Amino acid sequence: MDYIQLFWESLGTLTLNKTRTFLAILGIVIGIGSVIALVSLGQATQQSVSSQIESLGANLLTVEPGSTSENGVRGAAGGRTTLTLDDAKAIMSSSQVTTVSRVSPEVSRRTQVTTGGSNTNTQVVGVTPDYAIVHKVTVDSGNFITQRDVDEMAKVAVIGPQVVTDLYGDGADVLGKTLRINGQTLIVTGVTASKGGSGFMNQDDIIYVPLTTAQKVLFGQNYLSSIALEAKSADVMVDAQDQVGYLLLARHNLKDPTQADFSIMSQQDILNMASSTTGMFTSLLAGIAAISLLVGGIGIMNIMLVTVTERTREIGLRKALGAKKKTITTQFLTESIILTFTGGVIGAILGIAASFVISKLTSFPFIISLKAILLAFVVSGGIGIIFGWYPAQRASNLQPIEALRYE
Repeated sequence: MDYIQLFWESLGTLTLNKTRTFLAILGIVIGIGSVIALVSLGQATQQSVSSQIESLGANLLTVEPGSTSENGVRGAAGGRTTLTLDDAKAIMSSSQVTTVSRVSPEVSRRTQVTTGGSNTNTQVVGVTPDYAIVHKVTVDSGNFITQRDVDEMAKVAVIGPQVVTDLYGDGADVLGKTLRINGQTLIVTGVTASKGGSGFMNQDDIIYVPLTTAQKVLFGQNYLSSIALEAKSADVMVDAQDQVGYLLLARHNLKDPTQADFSIMSQQDILNMASSTTGMFTSLLAGIAAISLLVGGIGIMNIMLVTVTERTREIGLRKALGAKKKTITTQFLTESIILTFTGGVIGAILGIAASFVISKLTSFPFIISLKAILLAFVVSGGIGIIFGWYPAQRASNLQPIEALRYE
C-alpha cells in the first residue's frame, strides 16, 4: 500500500468540497484553541497570584483572627475581633518569642476615597513604620508612615501609583494634596513604588495611613485585621509559628490549640492555597473547553458518514477493481485524521494568538504551555482515529455489487 499516494488522494478528496471540510474542522479548531487559551489564562493567573504573594515580603508569617478548619475555610471561633495591638506588642517584647525580627500590626478595610471630582474604592491599611520593611514596600517620592505619625494620629496618607492615577491622573504630582476617607481629610505625604498586580491583589491600589489614625479616626475599632511577622530566617519559620502560637494561646486564656481564635499562616501556606485554587480553576476551564473537542469529534464523524454515503458507488467500484478492505479503511481514516490534525494546527495558532491578546489586555504574563500544545495535537489525532473509525469501517464493509447499484 502506497501511503504517500493515499495521503494525496485523501487530501484531494477533501479539497473538492472546501465548505464541508471547513465546517468539519471548525469544531476541532474551536476546541483546541479554547483549551490552549484557557490553560494559558489559568497558568498566567497562577503565576501572577504567586508573584504577588512573594512580593509581600520574605520569611513572612501572617496572624489573622478567627480559626481555620482543615479544609482551609476560616471559621468564626472568637469572631474576627480577637487580635489587638497589645498582642502585637507582646510578640515583639516577649522573651518567649526568639525567632521573630519584626512585627507589623495592621488594620485593613476597603472603602470609598474621594478628592475633588474623583473617587475610587480601594484598600486602606493602617500601618506602623515596620510595615514597609516586613512587606518590602519602597517609596518612590515623599516619605512612608513614621512613628511620629502613629504617635500623633496624624491625618496623612501614603498612596500607591494606581490610586494616584484613579484620583489625580496619570503622572500627577500629588505630594501635599488632600483626599477624603470616611469624611476625614488626609494629606498625601508619599507615593509608593510600583509593584504591579490586578484586582484585589493589586499592591499599587492601596492607601497607607498611620495605624492609630485608622483605628481611632477612620474606622473606630480597637482590634486588628492581622499581624504580619518577619522571621529571622527561613529556617526558623516553623519555630516562629509555634512560639507565637503558644504565646497568643496563653494571652487569650486558651489551653487547647484546636480552639485557637486565630490562625498563623506562612507565606508558603498562602502560596500553596492560592496555587491549589488557581490550579482547580485552570482544570475547570480546560474541562469546559474539552467539551467542545467532543462536539467537534462528533461533527467529524457525522461529516465522514455523509461522505461515505455520497461515495458509495466509488467505494463499490474500487472494491470491484480489487481494492482491499484495509485500503478503504485506511483511506477514510486518513481523511479523518487530516481533518482533525489540520484543525489542531489552526486551533493551536488561534489559541496562542488569543493568549497573547489576553496578556496585552490584562496585567497577566504571556504563558504558553508546551504540554497543552502537544496534548492538543495528540488529542486531535486521537479524535480523528476514534471518530473516523466507524465511518471507515462502514465504508470498507460495503459489498461491491450493492455499492455499485446504489443510487
